[in-house]
Amino acid sequence: MTRLASDVAATTAALTASSPSGARERRRGLHLMYAIEEGQSLHEQSDESSDHDKVEKESDNIDQKEEEEEEEKPKNMVRSTFRPAPLEILNRAKINNTLATPRSTIKSFLKVPQQTELKFTRENLRKVEEQLKGAFFEFYQKLRLLKSYSFLNTLAFSKIMKKYDKITTRDASQVYLKMVDNSFLGSSDEVTKLMERVEATFIKHFLNSNRSKGMSVLRPKAKKERHRITFYMGFFSGCTAALLIALVLIVKARKIMNNPGRITYMQTMFPLYSLFGLMVLHVLIYAANIYFWRRYRVNYSFIFGFKRETELGYRQVLLLGFGIAVLALCSVHLNLDMEMDPKTKDYEAFTELLPLNVLIFLLIILLWPFNMFYRSSRFFLLTCIFHCIAAPLYKVTLPDFFLADQLTSQVQSLRSLECYICYYAWGDYKHRQNNCKKNPVFITFSFIVAVIPYWSRLLQCLRRLFEEKDPMQGYNGLKYFLTIVAVCLRTAYNINKGDGWKAIAWVFSSIAAIFGTYWDLVFDWGLLRRHSKNRWLRDKLLVPHKSVYFGAMVLNILLRFAWLQTVLNFRVTSLHNETMITLVASLEIIRRGMWNFFRLENEHLNNVGKYRAFKSVPLPFNNVEDDDHDD
Repeated sequence: MTRLASDVAATTAALTASSPSGARERRRGLHLMYAIEEGQSLHEQSDESSDHDKVEKESDNIDQKEEEEEEEKPKNMVRSTFRPAPLEILNRAKINNTLATPRSTIKSFLKVPQQTELKFTRENLRKVEEQLKGAFFEFYQKLRLLKSYSFLNTLAFSKIMKKYDKITTRDASQVYLKMVDNSFLGSSDEVTKLMERVEATFIKHFLNSNRSKGMSVLRPKAKKERHRITFYMGFFSGCTAALLIALVLIVKARKIMNNPGRITYMQTMFPLYSLFGLMVLHVLIYAANIYFWRRYRVNYSFIFGFKRETELGYRQVLLLGFGIAVLALCSVHLNLDMEMDPKTKDYEAFTELLPLNVLIFLLIILLWPFNMFYRSSRFFLLTCIFHCIAAPLYKVTLPDFFLADQLTSQVQSLRSLECYICYYAWGDYKHRQNNCKKNPVFITFSFIVAVIPYWSRLLQCLRRLFEEKDPMQGYNGLKYFLTIVAVCLRTAYNINKGDGWKAIAWVFSSIAAIFGTYWDLVFDWGLLRRHSKNRWLRDKLLVPHKSVYFGAMVLNILLRFAWLQTVLNFRVTSLHNETMITLVASLEIIRRGMWNFFRLENEHLNNVGKYRAFKSVPLPFNNVEDDDHDD
C-alpha cells in the first residue's frame, strides 16, 4: 500500500508540474495531495432587517481589513489546521462517467463494462475540474435561494404583524417578532457560513484567488434589457408591414394575378419563398410562447436548460423573425421588379437565384463561428438538431424531443428544402420550369423527407423505453409509427391518386389523428381529468380562465384534422394548390405553438409537484463504498 501511495504521489506531482496551475504549486514546494483548504470567512453577517436587494448588496461587501489580515498569515499556519488527505482514498474512488456519447451508448447496449479506474491524464483532469466547477456553482445558487427563502419568510412575518398592529391597535408585533428572531429561521447563520466556505473554496482552487472574477462567476448579473433591441425590433417589424403592403399593391396594380406567367411562378418560385414564410411564422409563434410563459410564470429557461446570461427573450426572438421576413420580402420584390423590367430579360437566371442567396446567407449566419448573432443560442440549436439526427445514440433530453416535435410541424419546410436542391442542382432554374415532381429520385426522397421528423421522434421514444423501461414511451412511439404510415400513404395518394389509395390514406390518417389528439390532451397537456377539482381539466391551472383550456382543446382537434384537405382536395376559389398546401402547413405551425404553451405548463407543474424543480449536477467521482451501500 505504501508503494502504491508513493506511485500515485509521484504521478500526481508529475501531472501538476505539467500544467500551468501545477507549475505554481511546484514552485511552492508541494509534493503531496492536500485536502481542500477553505480558509477563513470573508464576509460579515449581513443585516436582514431591510429588503431582499439590500441583503444581496450587503453580502457582496467585503471587509478589506479582514482580507489583508488573512493574506498576511503565514501559509504554514493555515496548513497546520488541515491534515493532508490520505492517498489511500484513491483506492476507493472511481470515475463517474455520465456523458452520453454514441460510443458509450453502443457499449451500454452491448453490455461492455465502462472504464472506471482513475487515469490522471490532462484531459481527465480538465473534465473533472469543469464538473466540479459546475457542481460548486449550482450548490451556491441553491444556497442563495435558501437564504432568500429565509429572508422573505422573516420579512413576511414582519409585514403581517405590522398590519395586525395597525388594524387591532395593539403593540403585539415585538413579542411575536422576538420569537421569530430567536427561532432557527431568524437566528441561524448556517447558510451564510456555508456560502462563505463555498466562496472561499471556489475562488482559491478554481480562479487562483481572484475574488472579483470568482464572485462574478458565482453571482452573475442579470442581463439588462437594451433599448436598441426594442428599437430594431420595431424598425424591422415596420419594414415587414410596409413590404407586405407594397407587395399587395404591386400585385394589384400590375395585375400579376391575371398574367399567364403566374402559374409558372407558383410552380417554381412560390415553393421556394414559402420556406421563409413558414420559418418566420414559427419564430413569431415561439416569441409569443416565451411572452406567455413569462407572463404566467412558467419556468421555461430551467426546463430547457438555458443559461441565464445568454437566453433569448421574446424581443430578441421577434427581432430575428422580422429580420428574416425583411430579407425574404426584399428578395420577392427584387424578383418581381427584375422580372417585369424588360431591360433585365438577359438576367433571368440571376433573378431565379435570389431565394437561394437568401437561404445561403441565413445558413452562414447560423453556422457563424464567432461570438456574434447570439452564438450561444445558435450552437445550442445546432446541438439539439444533431441530437435529433443521431436520435438513438444520445440520451434524450427535453430540448431534444421538444425540437423534434417542432420539426414534425415543419414537414412542408423540409419539402421546400428538397425543392431547392432539385430546382438548382438539376439546372431547372435556367429554364424557369420545375420538373422535379416528374423525377423518380425526387418522388422517392419526398417520402423520406416527410417522415424524417417522425422517425427521429420514434427513435427517441425507443431510446427512452430502453433506458427508463417505461411502457408509456412505447405507446408514444406507436403514435409516431402510425403517423409515419399515414404520411407515407397520403404522399402516395397525392402522387398516384385513385380511390384505393384514398380509402387507405383516409383510414390510417384518421387513426393517427385520433391517437395524436388524445395523447395531446391527456398526456402532453394533462387535461381531461374527470375527477379533478377543475372538472375535465386538471387540479392546478396557471391560466385563471378555464374557458381558455376548453377553447384550446377544441381548436387543437380542428387543426389536427387539417390534413383532410390533402385527401378530400378541398378547393377554394382562385387559390392555387401550392397556396392551399402552405395555408394548411401554417395552420399546423399555429397548432404547434398552442401545444407548446400547454405542454410546458404541464411540465412545469409536474416538476413542482414531483419536486424536480432543481438541476442535478453529476460529480466526477464515485465512492466504491457508497455504491456498495446503494446496491
